[in-house]
Amino acid sequence: MPPRDEKYVPVSLEPDPVIEAYKKDIDRTLIRENLKLTPAERLAKLQSFMEAFHELRGAARRRA
Repeated sequence: MPPRDEKYVPVSLEPDPVIEAYKKDIDRTLIRENLKLTPAERLAKLQSFMEAFHELRGAARRRA
């Protein structure tokens, strides 16, 4: 048996069944498109989304 290296962490190459179950519900094209953006562009996209979200939330509250 080779000497044990304290930095070694055993890793399984078998796919995790939980991850595999969720993969079918993920649109990977959206992830790829987002990863093509710079971090600054992703942040701007998030900020734009949040602004629209808050506008819609406010409109719904005024309507109620």
